[in-house]
This record gives sequence, C-alpha cells and structure tokens, in this order.
Amino acid sequence: MIMDKIALTLLIIGGLNWGSVGLFQFDLVAFACGGSASMISRVIYTLVGLSAVWCVTLLFRDKDPVEERG
Repeated sequence: MIMDKIALTLLIIGGLNWGSVGLFQFDLVAFACGGSASMISRVIYTLVGLSAVWCVTLLFRDKDPVEERG
C-alpha cells in the first residue's frame, strides 16, 4: 500500500534525524528548515509523528503482502 511506503519513508527520515541529534547534537530538519520552531520544521515533525502512529497498524495487520499479489 502506498500509504505504508510513505509512512515508512518519513519514519526513516525521522530516525536518521534523531540519530544525528543523538550522535552529533545536530538537528538536520531544523538546520534545513530555519530552526526547530519554524512552521516547516513543525509540519515535518508532525508528519513523522503521524507516520509512527500509522506504522503501529502494520504490527496488527493479518494480511500477508505476498498473498495480496497472487
């Protein structure tokens, strides 16, 4: 499903950003968007958070992706 791929992509971006914060104390999103309080940064942080909520549903789905293609 396309929403799953978008959510996972945003989570990867968020995870890499948190990794850079943890390792280097460098917030890439804040740097690229004009600070952590800027509207663009807040939108990105919100989208990453919503993606995490969406991906929780992946844990509880019964469908096997291989079966859907067949």
